[in-house]
Amino acid sequence: MIGKLQGIIDYIGDGYVILMTGGVGYKVYTPEYLTPKATISLWIETIVREDSIRLFGFSTMTAQNLFNQLTTVSGVGPKVALAIMSTIKTETLMSAIATGDAKTIATAPGVGKKVAEKIIVELKNKMGGGSFDFGTVNDGVLPDLLSALESLGYRRMDIIDMAQKLVSNNPKLDVAQLVPIALKEISGNK
Repeated sequence: MIGKLQGIIDYIGDGYVILMTGGVGYKVYTPEYLTPKATISLWIETIVREDSIRLFGFSTMTAQNLFNQLTTVSGVGPKVALAIMSTIKTETLMSAIATGDAKTIATAPGVGKKVAEKIIVELKNKMGGGSFDFGTVNDGVLPDLLSALESLGYRRMDIIDMAQKLVSNNPKLDVAQLVPIALKEISGNK
């Protein structure tokens, strides 16, 4: 099986690239944002079905491992896993799973509340052993902070990365203390 490909991006399609390596163009499905004619290296996951062989490429092994974990969840195949990873950054997705944040996972196309909850139930215990340490993320504070900011009219996908950083950088603060800091951060970014 192919483990890794390095080459030049010859073409970018909808959810895939043609990666030229040694004179051969490989069609690689990827959630990564890539630019044409760039030289890249992708970790490859090969999915073999009765009627096709598909290559899925990731810039890090962590992203590849997360993709593999997602596809072990019943009802989540490669297409849905790729849609999730195309919508939500790897670190954000791992944090959402670890903290039980189904709303964030459900923002991906094709993923409803039930599938998001199933992902959390089946993968939550596996996230702690990954390459990210979620010990500094207070399980109760992040979802509460996100809910508070959403009630003020902010979209979850616009604020989740900032909220995660605030919670991890200020582990001793509660939601009431974090909301004003978050609002200053948001207004400073506009």
